[in-house]
Amino acid sequence: MRTVDTYGTFEQMLERSSPEVQEIARRLRALVVEVMPDVVEVPWPHQGTAGYGVGPKKNSEHFCYIAPQKERVNFGFFYGAELPDPEGLLEGTGKLLRHVKIKSVEEVEQPALRQLLEVASTHRMPAKAAE
Repeated sequence: MRTVDTYGTFEQMLERSSPEVQEIARRLRALVVEVMPDVVEVPWPHQGTAGYGVGPKKNSEHFCYIAPQKERVNFGFFYGAELPDPEGLLEGTGKLLRHVKIKSVEEVEQPALRQLLEVASTHRMPAKAAE
C-alpha cells in the first residue's frame, strides 16, 4: 500500500472515533490491502474518510472508501450501484454511490463483503497511475 498523506493520516482520521470504531476501520483497511496490495490510500481527516484506488484522484482513481461514524463504519463503493450484490449488503439511493454499514469487526469477515471489494477493485478502474 502506498499512502498519499497530503491531507493527513489514517490515524488522524480515527482520532475522534471510539476504540470499537477504530478497530473496525483498521480491519477494513487491512482487508482492502489484502485484496489489492498495491492500493493507493488517501486519508482526508477533515472529511472523516480515507479513499482507496490506483492513484490520488478521489472521483476517477478510487473504488472504495472508509468513513468512520459514531457507532459504525461506512464502507463505501464509488460505483456500488453497478456491483453485483446477491447478499443485499449495499445501501444508498444515489446514482452510483453505495455503502455497507459495518457495526462489528466480525462483519468485516463476511465473504460477501470481500467479494464486493474484489469486484469493486477492478470495476471501472483505470490502469495503475504512473509513479
